[in-house]
Amino acid sequence: MRLQGKRAFVTAAGQGIGRAIAEAYLREGALVVATDLNADLLHGLDGADTAALDVTDKAALTTAIQNASPDVLVNCAGFVHAGALLEATDADFDFAFTLNVRSQFHTMQAALPGMLERGGGSIVNIASVAGSIVAAPNRCIYGASKAAVIGLTKSVALDYVTKGIRVNAICPGTVDSPSLHDRLRAMGDYDTARKAFEARQPMGRIGTAEEIAHLAVYLGSDESAFTTGQAHVIDGGWAVG
Repeated sequence: MRLQGKRAFVTAAGQGIGRAIAEAYLREGALVVATDLNADLLHGLDGADTAALDVTDKAALTTAIQNASPDVLVNCAGFVHAGALLEATDADFDFAFTLNVRSQFHTMQAALPGMLERGGGSIVNIASVAGSIVAAPNRCIYGASKAAVIGLTKSVALDYVTKGIRVNAICPGTVDSPSLHDRLRAMGDYDTARKAFEARQPMGRIGTAEEIAHLAVYLGSDESAFTTGQAHVIDGGWAVG
């Protein structure tokens, strides 16, 4: 098993990509601490230590990570705001950067001292192909926040590359998840909206959370020991087309 004995800390592990990663890490032998804002969503993660956690609460977040002392940190918490620039609000902008970016800034600050003391560690940040890689329509705030995640990832990777710390970002395209279904329903015509999302994927389909989890296993494991500071695109060819 590729993660045998490694301690892993996963945020937003209750559903979607975070859930799939937590499940995959458990299958690969990791000792998983799975957290989510809604603790009820963590039911069924057999073998994991589960806990409610608001990643925007720096004190609680720092304590949880320091107690877990992870070898692998996976940052999955995030929110997708819709809208173009003139529809964006200061409140939405502040919330997006607090949740999508600042929480990852804080988790890394909390996890790095322990990793440095042990001589190594892997950090996996969930970014998005929508941002600095491709522009997605009506994703002004979201794209800006996910571009910031990539910049943060590269900076931390460079600063600690000689210390045994690896930091990578995963940049998914459209992935089947509960949050996606919520966004499709919010657009008013679920079927039409889903077909439009599928049509912009060159493969003609959206991705699965399990496909993202496979990459997260690789990046968390020693198999990727020579890989750091990269934005790993997994988008069904969207960025190519």
